[in-house]
Amino acid sequence: MQTILITGAGRGIGAELRRQAMEAGHRVIGTARNRAVAQDWHPLEVTDPASCKALAQALADVPIDLLVCNAGVYVDKGLALEAYTAAELTESFAVNVTGVFLTIQALLPNLEAAKGRIAVISSQMGSSAQAPGGSYAYRASKAAATNLAMNLASELAPRGIAVGAYHPGWVQTDMGGAAAQITAAESATGLLARFAALGPDHTGVFETWDGRTHDF
Repeated sequence: MQTILITGAGRGIGAELRRQAMEAGHRVIGTARNRAVAQDWHPLEVTDPASCKALAQALADVPIDLLVCNAGVYVDKGLALEAYTAAELTESFAVNVTGVFLTIQALLPNLEAAKGRIAVISSQMGSSAQAPGGSYAYRASKAAATNLAMNLASELAPRGIAVGAYHPGWVQTDMGGAAAQITAAESATGLLARFAALGPDHTGVFETWDGRTHDF
């Protein structure tokens, strides 16, 4: 049994990852905004250093085998270029980049205790090889999240911590929409297989949910 922590586990891909990991017999700690403390549930506002610190204090004696940085926002979906304000970029980077960094930073002792792994849920929309325009805040923030994962992989390798970034697919969730290509169950099954392969000899990867290496 492993101890897995999933941010943004209250809905969408995060909820399905939690469900499948629990079915596989793992202890799964979930976080969500405005979530009351309960059995293996903790409130977490990833953009708030104090909230990240409180989570770390609550889990001070818990080695974490796998941290899944899944919490994210897509606030500029369908927004026209001319309609953008600074707010869309500020929120996108605060959650999708700063939030990932603060969560990892706070939980480093837990990860070091287990020689654990970090999975950053990114997106193919952050790939510079696929840049059709639109969704500027989301695309740029996911590109930054992938870059963050690659740099962390280099720095944390000597500590025995492996890091990967993952495209979950175009998933039928509130974010992905009903027209998306795959179900949350399909995405989660593939992602959990990718996370299982993550390790000292397979770190610094950017992969798709179904096991393909993704262009940066």
